[in-house]
Amino acid sequence: MDPAAERLAKYRAMRDFTRTDEPSGAAVTGAGNRFVVQRHRARRRHYDLRLELGGVLVSWAVPKGPTLDPQARRMAVQVEDHPLEYAEFEGVIPRGEYGGGDVIVWDHGTWEAVDTEDPEQALADGNLHFDLFGEKLAGRFVLIHPSRDGDGRQWFLLHKQDEHAAAGWDAEDHPKSVKSGLTNDEIAAAPPALWRSDLPAAEAEVPLKFAPAPEEELTTLHELGANGSWTVAGRTLKLTNLDKVLIPGRDGEKPITKRDLIEYYTRIAPVMLPYLAGRPLNTNRFPGGIGKPGFWHKEVPGHAPDWLHRWHHEAAEPDEVQQYLVPSGVADLAWLANFGALELHAWTSRTADVERPTWVLFDIDPGTETSFDDVLTLARLHRTALAHLGLTGLPKTTGQRGIQIWVPIEPRYSYAETRGWAETVSKAIGRTVPDLVSWAWHKDRRDGRARLDYTQNVRNKTLVAPYSVRPRPGAPVSVPLNWDELDDPELTPDRWTVRTVPERVARAGDPFAALLNLAQRLPRL
Repeated sequence: MDPAAERLAKYRAMRDFTRTDEPSGAAVTGAGNRFVVQRHRARRRHYDLRLELGGVLVSWAVPKGPTLDPQARRMAVQVEDHPLEYAEFEGVIPRGEYGGGDVIVWDHGTWEAVDTEDPEQALADGNLHFDLFGEKLAGRFVLIHPSRDGDGRQWFLLHKQDEHAAAGWDAEDHPKSVKSGLTNDEIAAAPPALWRSDLPAAEAEVPLKFAPAPEEELTTLHELGANGSWTVAGRTLKLTNLDKVLIPGRDGEKPITKRDLIEYYTRIAPVMLPYLAGRPLNTNRFPGGIGKPGFWHKEVPGHAPDWLHRWHHEAAEPDEVQQYLVPSGVADLAWLANFGALELHAWTSRTADVERPTWVLFDIDPGTETSFDDVLTLARLHRTALAHLGLTGLPKTTGQRGIQIWVPIEPRYSYAETRGWAETVSKAIGRTVPDLVSWAWHKDRRDGRARLDYTQNVRNKTLVAPYSVRPRPGAPVSVPLNWDELDDPELTPDRWTVRTVPERVARAGDPFAALLNLAQRLPRL
């Protein structure tokens, strides 16, 4: 075992690389003198100071963060060495894993040891002087080990009195990443990438703008018989009953087979995955087709392939779902389609913090006497309300009868807070058109009127995901819209289907893409 690998043995032993998105540490050649400080919100917020040395990142957790104030002495707890690939990691480590939380690259640059030719020996002696050349941190620092008592992990980090010193300098006054310009809240709201520990470390970073499947792979899907093995996005799937009809056609069109469903979800995956990645998934399955009753499925089955990314719900009761699928690639959606999962419903919170949603949802649920023109009136009132509040949100069709409004928010609010906020907005809208809206829970008590359903803002109570198929003839799809599309006379809530959505996206793009990196604070009402 080479020295760097031996030093990383403790790091690997503390992590389950079938579950976490961190890199496991593949071999990296070449010496360097990089440093990085990552602001890390795990069980407690802290800053991780990492110095490249001996083929690894020697690391300390600094609870209050580094400072340029020479009068301040910061505690620094030495933690296990990290692999070099981790130096630029910015994203989310799942809750339940070691170090679970969100991470930003708070500062980076290079470092040089001072007054020693052997920095490893200086660390072993408990006294390392070094200069940092970063974007926030600069000047001379000292790491001092006060004694060899206890477990030997506690050090102190100091800044010397030099031209870079600044009295009262506090890391918390400089919250943004030097890599992306984003805060921890913004990274947690929309992680820019996932780490795939089942891939070589050099390939572990998977951007959330997913690459589409090559056209030749889709050609191979069409050439398969009723059953067979199919490789897509580097994964081999065993496909079954490909010619089974799942959804009847409409308006004289051909019915939708399982092969058609797999092709649709494979094609739409690059656009759809940003709304699913990092989130537990609930599915509505129709393995026998929509002519038979469907059922909700949440638990990852035992026969699912090992490469599917799972999240263990540690807070679940023994009789509740323990393992959720968290889609992280094109092949995941193809597998779900083969599993008979027509509808995909992602949580509005991420596994990084399942108690803090990143969307506020408004669901316009039509009554028996509600026309689509009434639904459009209610949707436009939501647009007016959001503009008055200074918030950005967009509508999407449900693929059935209604319209939903999605508003991206910072993951700082509890579900109770978002639900209460949505209730206040909904009831203000409802008061302007009382003849259209009822607040009764049961449809048979609404006198045919619509309900503005703010109650969807609850953990594990989900709305259909953008671009999900709905179990109706023709396979309509829930499609994001721009506000001006509400004025299109040809708009219907089930206008687009699995056969027409890819062309729409190719022509008009994804309206919700503008919301993905938007994290808003909710104004007081």
